[in-house]
Amino acid sequence: MTKKSTANIGFEKKLWAAADKLRGSMDAADYKHVVLGLIFLKYISDAFNKRRDEIKNDSDLGKDFLEDRDAYTMKNVFWVPKDARWEVLQNNAKKPEIGKIVDDAMLAIEKANPKLKGVLPKNYARQQLNKRILGELIDIFSTIDLQEKNGAGDVLGRVYEYFIGKFANAEGKGGGEFYTPECVVKLLVRMIEPYKGRVFDPCCGSGGMFVQSEKFVEEHNGTIDDIAIYGQEYNYNTWQLAVMNMAIRGIGAKIEHGDSFHNDHHKGLKADFILANPPFNSSDWGGERLKDDVRWKYGMPPTNNANYAWIQHFIHHLNPSGIAGFVMANGALSSSTSNEGAIRENLVKTGLVDCIVALPDKLFYTTGIPASLWFVSRDRYNHKYRDRHDEILFIDARQMGKMIDRRHRELTEEELEKIANTYHSWRNKKGDYEDVKGFCKATEIEEVKKNSYVLTPGRYVGTDFELEDDEVFEEKMKRLTNELSQQFAESKELENEIRKNLKKVGFEV
Repeated sequence: MTKKSTANIGFEKKLWAAADKLRGSMDAADYKHVVLGLIFLKYISDAFNKRRDEIKNDSDLGKDFLEDRDAYTMKNVFWVPKDARWEVLQNNAKKPEIGKIVDDAMLAIEKANPKLKGVLPKNYARQQLNKRILGELIDIFSTIDLQEKNGAGDVLGRVYEYFIGKFANAEGKGGGEFYTPECVVKLLVRMIEPYKGRVFDPCCGSGGMFVQSEKFVEEHNGTIDDIAIYGQEYNYNTWQLAVMNMAIRGIGAKIEHGDSFHNDHHKGLKADFILANPPFNSSDWGGERLKDDVRWKYGMPPTNNANYAWIQHFIHHLNPSGIAGFVMANGALSSSTSNEGAIRENLVKTGLVDCIVALPDKLFYTTGIPASLWFVSRDRYNHKYRDRHDEILFIDARQMGKMIDRRHRELTEEELEKIANTYHSWRNKKGDYEDVKGFCKATEIEEVKKNSYVLTPGRYVGTDFELEDDEVFEEKMKRLTNELSQQFAESKELENEIRKNLKKVGFEV
């Protein structure tokens, strides 16, 4: 079969359209792992073939080294056994046993490359997977021409990233477990500028924060070796996606699988940069088992909502000059129930809260809950920057963004630059920052105190814009009933205490 280059503008869209036609009745959540696993296998095999051609043309090596594992691994190329190479799959794509052939290839690659152990999907032989569809998918991905001047990793990285986003859209709410919209990640990265140092995401999903960090470093004439990447992901399948995503791009990362609250694999890590999009309003995070945890320096987070547990987890992992940028449900900006208000007050008083950005609606595939970006910094007294310990910058970006379809919005490049530049102008010593009514305001802590430490940007920037409550009804009711349940419990405790006190002075109720 003759290969045709598809690596032109929009080729990812064409590949997606072709692959999605084959999905049939298969759920996007299942089809995702089928497709992304094949993309990874294609990358592994093509990178191997590219190195093979280099060996053939190297007078110091020659054909005697074509099957020498070290000749590949020395160039950070995964070793691909003969029966696992893409041409084997392509030649057998029409056979009914193609599922087993793919599974055997995955197993062989894992066995030959210990760092991939347990990472690759190995369920292509299952009865539920239509083998005709599988064979046609292999034919589709065989058309990707990787002989591009930017290298195989660039082309397949583009395909992989595009497909992850499309699967998040197709899965709806469930898709957000592994995907944060690219424009949100770009904004976080541009604002905290991870040029050099340790980058950490303890709820890393498919690794999108790391991909954008790498791009940022390269765009600013740095190298990926300037940053060390650490991550953790609770969902096993999502953890697999993250490891494959890093491998496709050649990013060295230490990404662990496990619960960051109860099995922190990076306990001693103090990061320079933290980028994260934790699950919103998690009510089953197991907080009752962590009541005396060292991370709760600013107050015990409520056991029925993990928002402030995540915030303090991030702060705990920052080094003395580190900065964290993360997504958070808007409820965390103003909630005063179950000790959340007290924790937020302590964060503000301690001078940790640097900037809050209110985001427009419809950015996320997972939820309609309004969200914001928090920037928490330990360098607010740092000599490199303007002393801003007595201020918080509020940015209201709710009116920004353009609709890309009926349900989703994204921030434009110009808007991303406007928000990031506003933050850096305020943050830097020689910045030319000015308040802009309705958009941004550098607010003194004393004013925040007068507003009961509520951090909603619209309260400070002077906007007349009112955003309708677009929180999904079921999610809103779950959140509100959880809060009400907590309040009932606190009320009951208070009632019992009053009864005891009255009884002590001779009165019973």
